[in-house]
Amino acid sequence: MALVTTKEMFKKAYAGGYAIGAFNINNMEIIQAITEAAAEAKSPVILQVSAGARKYAKQEYLLALAHAAIKDSGIDLALHLDHGADFEICKACIDGGFTSVMIDGSHHSFEDNIALTKKVCDYAHERGVVVEGELGTLAGVEDDVVVEAGKELFTDPSQVEEFVSKTGVDSLAIAIGTSHGAYKFKPGTTPHLRFDILEEISKRIPEFPIVLHGASSVVPELVAEINACGGKLDDALGIPEEMLRKAASMAVCKINIDSDIRLAMTAGIRRVFKNSPEVFDPRGYLSVARDEVRKMVTHKINNVLGSANTL
Repeated sequence: MALVTTKEMFKKAYAGGYAIGAFNINNMEIIQAITEAAAEAKSPVILQVSAGARKYAKQEYLLALAHAAIKDSGIDLALHLDHGADFEICKACIDGGFTSVMIDGSHHSFEDNIALTKKVCDYAHERGVVVEGELGTLAGVEDDVVVEAGKELFTDPSQVEEFVSKTGVDSLAIAIGTSHGAYKFKPGTTPHLRFDILEEISKRIPEFPIVLHGASSVVPELVAEINACGGKLDDALGIPEEMLRKAASMAVCKINIDSDIRLAMTAGIRRVFKNSPEVFDPRGYLSVARDEVRKMVTHKINNVLGSANTL
């Protein structure tokens, strides 16, 4: 068992009509929950590290925890940098032992995005690491990634062939209506994914792995529980899971999930503090939080991603 790239994962996912969950990690409990759920479900999984996670937990700790998780769970894992802002961050992760990196050049011009993505691909491929690029931008907030509502940009299908061929990128994140963070859409609106764009892209680059960012569903039951324990997430609204299931059955091979993990963890901790305010041992509430994340990941694997029993 080892840290592996996503190449074989995506090949099998595309052929099997399912997607791999890329779950954001920040600490030991989250990593344990994700890998325990994946091992139990016999599902491939990607541990995903954001810029914020690198600052909070430090890259060396996360790498060590990932290796420990492989040994403990008995399954291969991919370790992926999410939203690498520049070449230097991607290089640091590649040199440090990550098996996959994302270079997010979506805020640059098309030409500059190609040049930056190709530079990362050239460096990564020489070292056996795979690269995810991005075309189009998502609204919302995730760590250092901030795009104001109204300034998001759907991916232009006419650009994908040129982008993929000139960069040598291994997978492509596209914008078809998902959004970062828990507050994805205004109350009263109906989330809508542009499956027509996804279909057109898959025709132009057949059998090429497509990635969806900002794809948490912001489970209403968790939001309600957090609010009942003093939270203020009344307006949180995510992507309906049936839309994600449809995307997973098409060209989407990787679906990023972060907010739902945060909500599951927060709901568990708030419940402990509400029902047992005398608890002060971190193990008392973090073990509950870990269990809630494990249940969330199990639910996603079985009911959204369709990746159970594929190892």
